[in-house]
Amino acid sequence: MTITYSCIANGRAILADLALTGGSYQVSDIFLRNPLMSQEHFSPSNAVAADFQQVLGKYMLKYNKNQDDSSISTLRSQITDVKIIMTQNIDKILESEEKLNIFTDRTDDLQTTAKDFQKTKKILKRIWWKHFKKIIIITVAILLSIIIILLSTNIIPT
Repeated sequence: MTITYSCIANGRAILADLALTGGSYQVSDIFLRNPLMSQEHFSPSNAVAADFQQVLGKYMLKYNKNQDDSSISTLRSQITDVKIIMTQNIDKILESEEKLNIFTDRTDDLQTTAKDFQKTKKILKRIWWKHFKKIIIITVAILLSIIIILLSTNIIPT
């Protein structure tokens, strides 16, 4: 593709080319063959610009129509693929974050349950010892009562 531009200084048209392909010479040749360019000094500077725009416009259309869009379409498809992959990655990250939040909540619940279990265990252990002491006291009292009764009835000789 060729970028061609003109500049008017001191009443003279200066034509400059940026040649990316060989097409710039065609534009330059056609523009230089224009009868307006043969005039050294001219008053309507817009006439040259308008003529140049027409010539340049024709070639721009020609090169834009003939340009191979495969590279652009390839880039667009790659961009679309990257967008899809990024969207999938963001979805995966959000799902992972949700799972992590659920895991954190479960961990907190388990920790709270473990603390409650430890408290309950201590309380149950105290209660068990109290009951065990009562059972031992009652058992000893019953045994002593039986021994006293047996001794008082002379079933057991003294």
